[in-house]
Amino acid sequence: MGIFALQSIAGGFLDEDLKHFNKVFDDWCVQFDSLEDAQLILDTLEQPDTVKIVEITPLSYPKYFFPKLQGIIHATREYEGKIICIVEPQMGMSFRIAVCDMKTKKVRMLRTRYKSAQSVEGVFANLSFEL
Repeated sequence: MGIFALQSIAGGFLDEDLKHFNKVFDDWCVQFDSLEDAQLILDTLEQPDTVKIVEITPLSYPKYFFPKLQGIIHATREYEGKIICIVEPQMGMSFRIAVCDMKTKKVRMLRTRYKSAQSVEGVFANLSFEL
């Protein structure tokens, strides 16, 4: 369920004008359905050695697939058809766990708030919560 994009080795994704790079992957970035299509465009760029092909998946860029997911994503994993994320809604706020449903595209934030990254990572690693 991935799509492919062109990313600068310095960061950022190639925009639709094929000259500028967006810091965040969004609908304005060039997207490809296959690795071969991405390679065709990469080969036409002036400096292809400064750009790489990356696969965009719900695990690597959950905010793109789940627009309602807001905040800083610290980790993701897939479990029973859902993408589970450690989220910091705003810098300095308590950590939360988000459950993103691949079928419905709904995002549900669990009620529990975690003060430290260590406490939420333990729960996240063991999946000791109700989905």
